[in-house]
Amino acid sequence: MSKKRSGGGLSPTQQAAKFLGVSVLAGAVMAGIALPAAGALGLAAKGSVESFDELPTNLKTPPLSQRTTILDSEGGTIATVYSRDRTVVDLKNISPYMQKAIVAIEDSRFYQHGAVDLKGVLRALNKNAQSGGVSQGASTLTQQLVKNVAVEEAGDDPTKVAEATQQTIGRKIRELKYAIQLEEELGKKKILENYLNITFFGQQAYGVEAASQRYFSTHAKNLNLEQSALLAGIVQSPSRYDPVNDEAEATKRRNTVLQRMAEVGDVSQADADKAKEQPLGLKVSKPKNGCITAVKGAGFFCDYVREVFLNDPVFGKTKEARAKVWNQGGLTIKTTMDPQAQKSAQKSIKEHVYQDDDVATAATIVQPGTGKILAMGQSRPYGINNKKNETTLNLSVNASMGGGAGYQSGSTFKPIVAAAAIEGGMPATKQYSSPYKMDYPSPVQLCDGKIWNEKGVELTNENTSEAGPYSLKEATAKSVNTYYVQLISDIGVCPVTEMATKMGVQRADGDKLQQRPSIALGTQEVSPLTMANAYATFASRGMYCTPVAIESITQRVGEKSKSLQVPKSTCSRAMSETTADTVNTLLKGVVEDGTGTQAGLGSRPSAGKTGTTDERFAAWFVGYTPNMAGAVWVGDPAHKRKMQNIRIGGVWHEKVFGGDTPGPIWRDMMSGALQGKDAPSFNLVNIPDPPKNDGKGDGDGGDNGDNRGNDNGGNDNGGNNGGDGNTTFPTPTFSIPENFIQGTSNGNGNGGQRG
Repeated sequence: MSKKRSGGGLSPTQQAAKFLGVSVLAGAVMAGIALPAAGALGLAAKGSVESFDELPTNLKTPPLSQRTTILDSEGGTIATVYSRDRTVVDLKNISPYMQKAIVAIEDSRFYQHGAVDLKGVLRALNKNAQSGGVSQGASTLTQQLVKNVAVEEAGDDPTKVAEATQQTIGRKIRELKYAIQLEEELGKKKILENYLNITFFGQQAYGVEAASQRYFSTHAKNLNLEQSALLAGIVQSPSRYDPVNDEAEATKRRNTVLQRMAEVGDVSQADADKAKEQPLGLKVSKPKNGCITAVKGAGFFCDYVREVFLNDPVFGKTKEARAKVWNQGGLTIKTTMDPQAQKSAQKSIKEHVYQDDDVATAATIVQPGTGKILAMGQSRPYGINNKKNETTLNLSVNASMGGGAGYQSGSTFKPIVAAAAIEGGMPATKQYSSPYKMDYPSPVQLCDGKIWNEKGVELTNENTSEAGPYSLKEATAKSVNTYYVQLISDIGVCPVTEMATKMGVQRADGDKLQQRPSIALGTQEVSPLTMANAYATFASRGMYCTPVAIESITQRVGEKSKSLQVPKSTCSRAMSETTADTVNTLLKGVVEDGTGTQAGLGSRPSAGKTGTTDERFAAWFVGYTPNMAGAVWVGDPAHKRKMQNIRIGGVWHEKVFGGDTPGPIWRDMMSGALQGKDAPSFNLVNIPDPPKNDGKGDGDGGDNGDNRGNDNGGNDNGGNNGGDGNTTFPTPTFSIPENFIQGTSNGNGNGGQRG
């Protein structure tokens, strides 16, 4: 900053400013924008010392936008994203050839003049007068730096960029004033360093380090003479002198720079001539930007991290403020993604569901007790090539975070109903008649005090052999629809929606959970991340933790780094430990001798639930161990293809069930994710079996029955339970009254089936 001397006079810098403001300003502006002489004289008359001094002396110098690196939990790079590809380097890490080349071609008297080059102004005036236009400018490197700072401040706003670059008298005056400030405060070497870091070199490369990597795949400190001359020549017109698209024009420009370096004595004429004979020697590295570059299929996780940053107030009070920080970049974001879990998820997905299948799959793994998202993937890769089934729609998350409207959860919602009932005091031995076919019980109490009272709405179980009475344990293992409808009718809808909310279950489209008895069968559209994290509540013995994807963030600003605050998971008790332990006991039975046997993890304790929506638009398996919880969904995101008579991952299915398609994906995904990790046990409770009723059918049916039929014999479970491997499973046919279930743009049918 300029300071007055003790005697009240002006410092040498301020005296220079006055001199420049009065004596040279008109000529400099004329040289820069080629105004007619009369206009220039008018400026001189108005451009008094006082008005020049009244301009602000503090140039806003925003932190230079740089690339952001997203890391996994072990520090491995997931992806590099940036608004502007730039890596700021110190002058000592820039080749001396590069420093000399840019000075020679852009401002050869840089070290001799001040903020304004008087000789350059006169030379430009003369040239422009002869040509009748602007054939030569007089901006110094310092003035160019000022302009580039203004462009950087404008960001990607086209209006602000136009204002920063418009050829007006006012802009040139401000440019001169700020150039004087920079000369005094920074000095020549720092000005040169800043200039080389801020300027645009074409091909999405900002700053000399990014340019060195882009054109020669090397660091700025390693640039040789001819490479330096090429890069210095690009600056004047990055599109015209682009060596990738016009080698001949770029070569001519490079040689012009080499000759200029010889003329000013930076290199000998012989060295310049020798360099002119060399080929350009490009070794181009294509721009690598964005989540499409993510490794291990983590493009959607990468995109989710970006959405978290742009939506969470911890990073800024407004969306605009958060976007500014994101675009400024220079961030190193360490995430919660576990590379082992992510690799296993993608491997399982790839093996079971092909990219070009009619349907897709999405899978998510979270850590119980922390909310950390460990893996997120899907069969349709991240991208915009529709012919290859690529998409940028994240099938694992809610619409507000880059996903769609969600998918009906089917029978995977039933454990939430069970938890609500047990938490309310219902014994786990509770029995209901659970006939194969029945009407929805009516009336049913809702949260707002109203009564749902629809009569004649029929539903069935998946298999005609499923006729009660059933206890909660057996009804959960076999996923008996009529049992759960009787259960929710008994306890009311409100305890169920309240329990779901405590477990973080929300509709993927952002709407509230609907107050309908059919919620017991999974008619609400949700996302895989929501279901994985909800089941993690069971795994952590009743503690729900909000999902998190970011561990820490450091931001480089200039030469310093600082830590940013990041969102933290908040945990709260959703149910008692006893309730959670009871549900864990129920769901352990599902994978041991129920509909989820194909998802079992062998000797490692696991629990989970299958789900299949009516007309088979979606199939699920959501399960967990005490240290990991995961959800797998399979279906058509467009809600057009029913999963009947369909080939998925090369396997033919007459009908898809939650146990036979999502179940094995979950099994293989979790097996790999948990390999080498502890295998803790659940805290189980004793749930007595009810007395056997010899008159009641005991067929296993459902997923297992269908699988045994397909596998020509199937598993031991069928023999033990008396199920028939050739059992036929009719599609439930029950009518739904108008407004019984609210429609959505991406629903998956009118009612959930058993798993």
